[in-house]
Amino acid sequence: MALLDVQNVHRAFGGVVAVNRASFQVEPGKIKSIIGPNGAGKTTLFNIISGVLASESGRILFKGKNIRGRRPYRIAEAGISRTFQNPSLFLQMSVLENVMVGRHARSRCGFASCCLSWPWQRREERAIREAALAEMAFVGVEAEGHAPAGSLAFGRRRMIELARALATEPELLLLDEPASGLNTRETDDLGELIRRIRDRGITVLLVEHDMALVMDISDEILVLHNGAVLAEGAPAEVQNDPRVISVYLGEDFQHAAAG
Repeated sequence: MALLDVQNVHRAFGGVVAVNRASFQVEPGKIKSIIGPNGAGKTTLFNIISGVLASESGRILFKGKNIRGRRPYRIAEAGISRTFQNPSLFLQMSVLENVMVGRHARSRCGFASCCLSWPWQRREERAIREAALAEMAFVGVEAEGHAPAGSLAFGRRRMIELARALATEPELLLLDEPASGLNTRETDDLGELIRRIRDRGITVLLVEHDMALVMDISDEILVLHNGAVLAEGAPAEVQNDPRVISVYLGEDFQHAAAG
């Protein structure tokens, strides 16, 4: 059974169709990338899957259960986490505090327990802190734990957001253009990090414009054009598909990949 099964999802804004009856599956343990021209509907599709936007039709099955229409925090609790094109952080809070926010999706103590500081609440808070520190070490920002998130460079902020997403213990991680704004070395490191995430048993669904990164790390690629699925398959199949070359990759990319 597919981990994620998107069936006939549709979303329009007025007369503009952003996602047009899109259907696809994501198999567990895979890195699947979604590519396409600007305005193809990639981020809108992410927003629908994560509950930020509602779809007008279709079903979204996660582990066989329909999550369409659920609130974002309920979808996160179910096991789907995400990052954004522009890192969405609490800039005045420390790096550690930002990552701990993600871990609270797995907390069980309520408002009253926090106010009264019961022993079990203090134990849970220590566990949250330890889990957040572990994710910070995993992505390489442990040394900056006490710094305000807003004081760090753009690339480091991306790593903080990624650590926060991992702190929710996702089974499916949605990454929205994670290489945007990164230099070549940072992008190479990101590719290795995404592989390590997959090796932890976390399935990755990636939206990205960096084709070198996409072709290097993806098990499968889905191509969107005008909100609809244009092509789907292994990287070699997609990069040689005449339709994909025509609307997105271009002949120069095909020649460079062949060389």
